[in-house]
Amino acid sequence: MSTNNEKITMLHGAGGSVMHDLVKNYIVKYFGGLGNAAEVPLEAMDDAAVIGDIVFKSDSHAVKPIFFPGGDIGRLAISGTVNDISALGAEPYALACGFILEEGLAMSDFERILASMRQTCIEAGVGIVTGDTKVVEKGSLGGCVMNVSGIGKRTAALDSNLQVVRQYRNLTSRWALDSNLAAGDKIILSGTIGDHGLAVLSAQQGLKFGSEIKSDVKPLNRMIQNLLGGVGGVVAMKDPTRGGLADALNEWTEKSRTGILIHENKVPIRDDVQTACEMLGLDPLEVGNEGKIIIGIVPQKAEEALEFLKQTEEGKDAQIIGETTTEFKGVAMQTLVGGKRIIARPVGDPVPRIC
Repeated sequence: MSTNNEKITMLHGAGGSVMHDLVKNYIVKYFGGLGNAAEVPLEAMDDAAVIGDIVFKSDSHAVKPIFFPGGDIGRLAISGTVNDISALGAEPYALACGFILEEGLAMSDFERILASMRQTCIEAGVGIVTGDTKVVEKGSLGGCVMNVSGIGKRTAALDSNLQVVRQYRNLTSRWALDSNLAAGDKIILSGTIGDHGLAVLSAQQGLKFGSEIKSDVKPLNRMIQNLLGGVGGVVAMKDPTRGGLADALNEWTEKSRTGILIHENKVPIRDDVQTACEMLGLDPLEVGNEGKIIIGIVPQKAEEALEFLKQTEEGKDAQIIGETTTEFKGVAMQTLVGGKRIIARPVGDPVPRIC
């Protein structure tokens, strides 16, 4: 039990070690073990749960401000749930949305959010089929917050992908899970990092970086399904949201019990994002993203997968950034100057309320 003087802080919702401890030591403590029918249950702490051949996910969004360069809370909410379902290898097909609206929110802003959500649903090929709406007093939320839950189904593309994996490895899991990595697997990042976090920060603080940095927020399910069915060999996937690439890679190493070595010169970062991070004292590896995926893949299919991704709009900046290893535990980066830098799990994302 917690002591009376312990309180929730912003770090508890910022990704990183503090949030993971909250989920593991409190939420899983009380709810773990109740979902006996789940093939991938709550206590696995993957991006979504699996019951039979159905993947289920619930995701809440409290981004501030609700409109930012490149996106808005509506596009973010749809993309976030779609991408978490897709990270296990499933195809999302039905969503539920709960709106909590603040008194005084302009109806034109609400309609703008709804239009953005509709467009994102069309891009992802999903529909909102049910939901709920509540209104709270003025000054409570900063406009609105929302929850989007969704279900996804197993596809022939995922089955085809696993057939390719099993040509090279004895993998028993039916899904792309955080715990599936093994020594020698290659790590692919689908594009540049830090775009979303810096775009939201610029909107929060009114900052100008010499060029407009836009959020990368987008649904990735079509690209992922085409990769699974067209190339195969994928063993794990994860969207590096709160806590960024550093947090996502560390979660992989903890669950797969293998080290990961990434190469600094291979991690794609826009020049303006790099410059902005240096100005603000931020590590781009710890800044959240909403339109990127990291992919663990058997080494024999890595180059083919990279070439496939580069032919897509979502993956045109993809790179093979590293590989798994048994030489050490945790995450390390081979730096440009020749040494290795430990990439620890961040305490939390340095930018508050990015999603």
